[in-house]
Amino acid sequence: MSTIATVLPVWEAIQSRFHKMVKGLAEEDLSLAIGPASIGYMLRHNAEVEYMFAEWFFGRKMPGDLEVMTSRGPRGGGEKPIFSNLCELVELLEASNAFLITAMKELQEEKWHEPVESPMGPSAPIEAIGRLMYHTGIHAGQISLIQKNAPAVKAQ
Repeated sequence: MSTIATVLPVWEAIQSRFHKMVKGLAEEDLSLAIGPASIGYMLRHNAEVEYMFAEWFFGRKMPGDLEVMTSRGPRGGGEKPIFSNLCELVELLEASNAFLITAMKELQEEKWHEPVESPMGPSAPIEAIGRLMYHTGIHAGQISLIQKNAPAVKAQ
């Protein structure tokens, strides 16, 4: 069995669950935060990371019109971008997922296990997908925690 045939069903299962959770969010929840990162920020960040990984580990260039706004994490002070439009975030997440899946499908079998140099250091594409699955799970848990514990106020 090919690597993509093994990886893709797991990736799609995780993404399906994550996207279902995102689509079930109330738009007013996007501004909820514990600390500097709001739920909306995390959703934007998750999509941007999928685009970055598609480029770094699978060789598929990010769309030229994509503005990466969350790559260095939430910062204190200064003007912070606000991501409060659920429809836009859902569309971005769907687009980043489709973009990454296309990149995975285009990768030659022998390349899946070859380390690639990236801004995060060397990692094989198979490892990168594992990191992305973990990354998505972390943010899903953070979103749930924020919904349960954050006051209904805008991110500071």
